[in-house]
Order: sequence, then C-alpha cells, then structure tokens
Amino acid sequence: MSGGWIRAIGAWISGVFRRCAPDPFVLALLLTLLTGAIAIGVGYPGRELGVGERATATMRAWGGLDGPGMWSLLAFSMQMCLVMVTGHALAESGPVARLLRRMSGVARDGRSGAAMVACVACLAGIVNWGLGLIVGAILAREVGRALASRGVGFSYPVLAAAGYTTMMVWHGGMSGSAPLSVVTVEKAGATLPREVLAAHAPASGAWIGLDQTLGSTLNLIVTGGLLVIVPLTVWLLAPRTGSGELPRGVRVCAGENESEREEDEGCGAGAIPRWLERSRVPGWVLGLLAMGMVGMYVSERGWRTVGLNEINLAMFAVGLLCHGSMGAYARAAEDAARGCVGVIIQFPLYAGIMSMMQESGLVRMIAEGMVSVADERSLPVLGFLSAALVNLFVPSGGGQWAVQGPIAIESASAMGTPLGEAVMAIAYGDQLTNMLQPFWALPLLAITRVRAREIVGYTACVMAVGGVWIAAMLYIL
Repeated sequence: MSGGWIRAIGAWISGVFRRCAPDPFVLALLLTLLTGAIAIGVGYPGRELGVGERATATMRAWGGLDGPGMWSLLAFSMQMCLVMVTGHALAESGPVARLLRRMSGVARDGRSGAAMVACVACLAGIVNWGLGLIVGAILAREVGRALASRGVGFSYPVLAAAGYTTMMVWHGGMSGSAPLSVVTVEKAGATLPREVLAAHAPASGAWIGLDQTLGSTLNLIVTGGLLVIVPLTVWLLAPRTGSGELPRGVRVCAGENESEREEDEGCGAGAIPRWLERSRVPGWVLGLLAMGMVGMYVSERGWRTVGLNEINLAMFAVGLLCHGSMGAYARAAEDAARGCVGVIIQFPLYAGIMSMMQESGLVRMIAEGMVSVADERSLPVLGFLSAALVNLFVPSGGGQWAVQGPIAIESASAMGTPLGEAVMAIAYGDQLTNMLQPFWALPLLAITRVRAREIVGYTACVMAVGGVWIAAMLYIL
C-alpha cells in the first residue's frame, strides 16, 4: 500500500492546524474569555441579575474570591506532572532502554516493525501514559536504526506515528486521570465542584470504583479491542518498501543507566554525599519502602479505590529500582520535568473555566441540553464525541475532565446512565483526538526527530478506525 496519499492527508491536516490552531496556552486563554462571555450573556438562569452583577459574579468565581476558583486544581496539577515525570524516568532507565534495543532487532521489515512499535507503545501506555510515550519514541528510533543497518526499506515517519499511538489507549489504563480521580469522594473533590459532589456522591468514602470504569466490561472490551486494532491499522498503513532513511541528527538514547558510567572519585571531601547519590542502596531501600506502602494501601482499602497518588508512588518505586541510584533517577526526572510546563501554566485556566461554568449554571444548562436530545444509550456516544471535540482545544485529559466532568455527571444522573460509563465516555473522547493534537507529541518528536506533519496523516487514519470501534461499543454495550 502506497503511503503517498496518507502523507498528503497529513500535510493537509498539518497545514490546517498551523493556520488555524494557536498555541494550547493561547487556546486556554481564549476559552477562558469565551466561557466568561457566555456566562455573562446567558448564564445565571432564574436569577434576576443585571449584566454588571453577572459580570462581577463571573469574575469572582474565576478569581476565587468566593471559593478556590482558578486554584482548585493545584493538587491535581501536581499529580498530572508526576504521572509524566515518573513514567518518563522509568522509560529512560537502563533496563528498559536495553530491553527496547534488543526488541528492535526482532522486526523483519518496516510493516512488522511499525506494528511491533504500536503494540509495545500501547501496552506501555496502559501502564502509564508518560512511560508509553517515551517507550514508543525510543523503540521507533531503535527499530529504524536496526532496519537501516540491515539495508531493509521502511518508512521512518510510520514508525514514529506508531510510537505516538500510545496516546490512543492511555485513558483506559492505569494512569487514566478521569477514572482514577473519582474512585473516592475525597479524591473527586480535587477536580469536581462541591455542588456536583453534594448532589450526586455519598458524603464520604468510595464512589465510582475502578470496577465501574477501568475494570468494567466496557473498558476491557474497548481497550482490549484497541490493542488489536491500532497495531493492525498501522501495519496496513505502512508501505511495503520505503527509503529507509533516518533523519539527520537522531540523538543517542539517554536511557543508559548513567550511574554505571560514572567513575568513582574515591574518598575525600564530599565522599559521603557522592556515595549517597551513586550507590544503589539508598535508591533500592526507598523504592522497596514505596512499593510496600502501595501494597499496604491495596491490602487495607482494596484495588477499586486505587487513585493517582498510589499509581504515581508505584511508578516512582519501580523507576528507582530500575535506575538503581538516586542520582541517575534525579537526572532522568529533571529531563522529564520539562514536559510539565504546559500542565503547570494551563491548569489554573482550566480550573477557572470550570468555576465560571459551575457558578453561572452553564454546567446544568449544557447537561439538560444533552439530556433533551439523547436517550440512555446514545448519551455516552454524545459525551464521547463532544469530548473528542473539546480535546482539540483542551489537550489535557485532566484539564478536560475538570471542564467536562461536571457536565458528564449531571447529565448521566438525570438520564439514569451508569456514572462509570459516563466517565469512560469522556476518557475515550479525550484520547481519540490526541491523534490530531500535537501537544503531547513534543517529547516523541524530539527523540525521533520527525515533524508533526509527517505523522499526523497516519495517526488520523488510526483515529478514524479506532473512533468507529469506540462509538459502536459505547452504543452497543
């Protein structure tokens, strides 16, 4: 199958994004202004308020004068940063990097190589989306190098696109921000307004457990199907032959365990601090203690209430054990932290949007509108499609849940749709259009040295096939 028409689609889509889509931070600002204008114009139903009073109430809600406002997601923002940092650091550990280099030699040609990259990236993304993103990028690069060294023709952009498909399945896995944030009422309070929790959640304790979301029959079928559909689609899209050329300046993998390459500087001033930084003993002790804490949590409270804190602690522990030394882990985490800038500066704006929508009554208005045009079976599909659209403008699963979560809970409660299904519908919509949204592709593009327009045509085809599967399952199941 020739990839020329796919590359043409990719170039066209990329051109549309370059002409029409500003930076995600700018989009967050524009959405803030748009939400504020709509709240002032049509919000506050049933309340006799003048334009000036509505504007004042909207500003107070955004700024947090009468509540947390734009600062309500600070704890959640740190959780999202840790998801990326712990996953990225584990992917760059020596054992993982060596495993990926060994796997790269298994591919016989470009098609099997692309399918293998997609399969491994998606499996890693189920564990942690940060891990999947970096594993996919490194494996795509190493497979390209292995094939090039043997003189086998392949398309390197297809390999890179296969590595990015991890973002097509992540929200149905162990780092899914929406399902993990609603397992208990206390954890849900980090993202959902108090009014929503008071109306639809118990006073305290477990709420929408993992057995209703990630462990549900719906998610097992949807995500399990994607683990087959995505690699198969990539295999079909990959050309039988290709130039076999690698981009100039593909960088060497940073995943080698740096502590193994460091020389012992001996005794003297600072010897103890250097030993603490380079020795495996402190890292292993801390890693084992962290794993023990996760085990205690699961033993006492059960797996269905495991949330982002417990997942991050487990990823931190495994990363420490794989890196060995504290110094090596710290260097990997420092490199990963650069990818958190978007989360840090955008989440306050998403929180402000959520606060304005809740205070002005827009959440309930939108939920009632969705209920009026949907039934119990079509509501999840409608939520899925709306989330796919919103993700183009709010390219963060956590930030999107903060904005759409109240609407999903309100509309599902009014229609009688299971809340777990409503949560997963938003999660699936978020991950679907990641295939068009280059926000999270930046680390992959840096490692593989490809450009977004070279892969988006392929990922758009994966999105189309996967979207049909998800929508069908949401309606049938």
